[in-house]
Amino acid sequence: MNFRALKYILDIESIIIEIEQILQKTENNFTVYSNDFIIKRALERDLEIIGEAISKLIKLEPQLNLTNYKKIIVLRNLIIHSYDSIEDELIWSIVQKDIPLLKGEIIKLKL
Repeated sequence: MNFRALKYILDIESIIIEIEQILQKTENNFTVYSNDFIIKRALERDLEIIGEAISKLIKLEPQLNLTNYKKIIVLRNLIIHSYDSIEDELIWSIVQKDIPLLKGEIIKLKL
């Protein structure tokens, strides 16, 4: 794996840690999340970064098998281009289900 690919992997891992810290502030409670625009914007920004990093990583290493990577890239595009139609439930679902799965896969890639 080349240096740039490793950089994207480390970037993704770092942002996942940020997401986990944000979720701690919400006490993993959807209502707390959905009522706090600062937390919502922080999670959206982190998901944008992860989506961009995954997109670049897959271009460099197309053989990588990351579950739901396309879903995360589509979400990134949705946040950027259709910001006015973002549903809180979609963001919450991804940070609750897809991000933990991605974390495990990213950790394995580092080994």
